[in-house]
Order: sequence, then C-alpha cells, then structure tokens
Amino acid sequence: MISFNSAEPIIRRKQKALDFQDRQGLLQLKLQISSKTLFNSIYTRIDQVFVVWGLVTAIIFFTAQFAPIDWITQATFWSVLTGIGTVGMTVLTHFWVKVERLRWVLYTWIVLMLGGVIVTDLSILLGWGSVLMHLCHLWLGLSAVGYICTGLGLRSRAFIMAGLFHVLGILALPLCIGWQFLATGLVMTANLLMFAETQWDMRPPINNYGLLTQEQKEFNREQYLIRQTES
Repeated sequence: MISFNSAEPIIRRKQKALDFQDRQGLLQLKLQISSKTLFNSIYTRIDQVFVVWGLVTAIIFFTAQFAPIDWITQATFWSVLTGIGTVGMTVLTHFWVKVERLRWVLYTWIVLMLGGVIVTDLSILLGWGSVLMHLCHLWLGLSAVGYICTGLGLRSRAFIMAGLFHVLGILALPLCIGWQFLATGLVMTANLLMFAETQWDMRPPINNYGLLTQEQKEFNREQYLIRQTES
C-alpha cells in the first residue's frame, strides 16, 4: 500500500539542509544591488530540470500560439527542443535517481516525452487531423501521467496534485478556443517553475548501500534531522 506523510507540508519554502545527492551540481542565483538582495535562491539538479523544461515548454507552446511558422518547421523545432530537454533531464538526474532508486520514474518521463514527439510529428507529417486538433490534450495528458507516476514514486502529494491539475487543464481547454496552445503553455510552464522554486513533500531518505559511503549516509541522516526541526 502506498502511504504519504500527511504531517509534512505539501509545498513550502526551500530548505537549505540538503542531502548529499541533492548538493551535487547545486547552483545559487543571487541578485544584489549595493547592500540590498533582490533575489537569492538555490537550485538542485532536480530544480534545474524543472527550469529547463519550463523554458522548453514556454518556447514550444508560445511559438505555436503566436509565431506564423508552418507546421513542418514547428514539428522539427519541437522535436529538437524536446530532445534537448530529455537529454538534459537524463544527465542532470542520473545520479539522484540512482541514489533514490527512482530510475523507473526517469525512464517513464523519457518514454512519455519521446512518445509524445513521435505521435506529434507523425500527425503533422501524415495529416492526422483528429490528433492535430488535440495536441494540447495529448501533452497535458502525458504530463499528467508523468506527474502522477512521479508522485507515486516519491510518495509526494504535490506531484499527484500537479497531475490532477493537468487533467483539469484538459477539461478547461474547450473554454479556450483559439488560445489552447497559450493556455497549455501557461499551465505546464507555471507548474514546472513552481516546483523549481519551492520545496515539495516526498518520502524520507532511503538507505542506499550501493552508492553512498558511510560518511555520506551519516551526513544525510544529520540533514534529515535538521529538516525535521525546521519544519
């Protein structure tokens, strides 16, 4: 039976007490004018994936809505960007998913994204009108499946809710006639950037005997205790 930690907030401000696997490739962005800090945030590799996909999604769907570009050119453009996003996601999350034993979640997203590109490209090249009319439904649906699978893997209510949010987006598309690509882009991009800027709930750290040293495991235990006191 899949259980969730109801005592942990679904979404909260980012925590600084990060596990060893989260500290790899950590980026900090700080915007400061004189002595006043305007923006200061840290981004794990998982956060970086959300940012990358947020940018990719925004470019693809906003271009489809506003740019007078033929479908063949857009299909090529979308395929390249989705390929870049998929490769970037794989590279950035490779170590983290191994430590967290969540490689199946990564593989699920790869299959969903590449499968979506194949169906999209074929519908454009072969003139599948019914599919072309529902491309937004397709990508919102694929994202919903991916988020729900991620939520189950992480034991995260935040990702389950994100999946349901995308389902609601599908139901709302008939209300956005003429603006469906824009609406889809806003839903997907806003959701991705929200995850990049917040701390979401997930199961406690697992004891991975194969990849972490004893010192690294002890470090993770100490960080977990710190996070518990800060919650």
